[in-house]
Amino acid sequence: MSAIRNDLRQTISSRNHDMTGWTTQDIPAQFGKRAVITGATGGLGYETALALAAAGTEVILTGRNASKGEDALRRIRKLHPQARIRFEKLDLARLGSVSEFCERLLAEAKPLDLLVNNAGVMALPTRKVTVDGFEAQLGTNYLGHFALTAGLLPLLRKSAAPRVVNLASLAHRRGQIDLDDLQGERVYKPWKAYSQSKLAMLMFALELQRRSDANGWNLVSNAAHPGFARTELMDNGPGSEGGNWMSTLSRTLGPLFSHSAAAGALPTLYAATSADARGSGYYGPDGFYEMKGSPAPAKIMPQAQGAHMAARLWDASIALTGVLWSSDAEQARKAASG
Repeated sequence: MSAIRNDLRQTISSRNHDMTGWTTQDIPAQFGKRAVITGATGGLGYETALALAAAGTEVILTGRNASKGEDALRRIRKLHPQARIRFEKLDLARLGSVSEFCERLLAEAKPLDLLVNNAGVMALPTRKVTVDGFEAQLGTNYLGHFALTAGLLPLLRKSAAPRVVNLASLAHRRGQIDLDDLQGERVYKPWKAYSQSKLAMLMFALELQRRSDANGWNLVSNAAHPGFARTELMDNGPGSEGGNWMSTLSRTLGPLFSHSAAAGALPTLYAATSADARGSGYYGPDGFYEMKGSPAPAKIMPQAQGAHMAARLWDASIALTGVLWSSDAEQARKAASG
């Protein structure tokens, strides 16, 4: 708990406490734009889809459960009958599903203006693996999104001003990338694995911006976190780990310091739509310890900022997923033809 108190003091001293007061009413008109949101059938993803649809975005909601997808569509259409929305099945824990989804969208050949990498699982009590053999949290929260973003990059590059928003977490502050045990095969702890996966998402956002700048992809790549939002992820996901700081936080501070899923989605919406949101930016609530409040720049821990480790993680992710990014694919074609 002493580490938490120190982190709280650092957060308080380093943050600008001027609240932006930014809400969904500040979302610029999104007519003519097209977005993909992962994990959009409930929680933060649903609230993100709802707000974007209300602003005029053509939204593709994705998730594993088709019935939940249809229910989400019905709820959004009830509130916004003119919404341009549809559901597509996508299981980020299966690279085959990711590839099939990308192929379907690539066949449509329409520009993609926004990709929100939102879906995730939290602190599974026991180690599980995906169909592809990845530790479930790393595979679902990070590797699936890494492969998805690579697969959709050609459509993002068709847009005049494409954005990619990655969902990270306050938990990234306790995360470390362990390339020698990335899959938790030697040591598995629920919150350790979750924190690593969310640190990976933040590092991915920053590295994607570096690669975009280097390769001329024209992306704005940033990240957001919801603070302490009341969602199904928090209710159903966390495993117990005695003495863990996040478990302690949930039990003791939840009733006082949490906010709704709709409020938790605001930093994502800010990152996705605001003219003031920048590439390599990170946004979260502006309140105490960034647990709730209005969207504002969030604290990025030093371990998320190292370009060398981010590049090593990128290479490891390519090796695990087998995906090719545009620059890699172009180099491969040149090598084959040369």
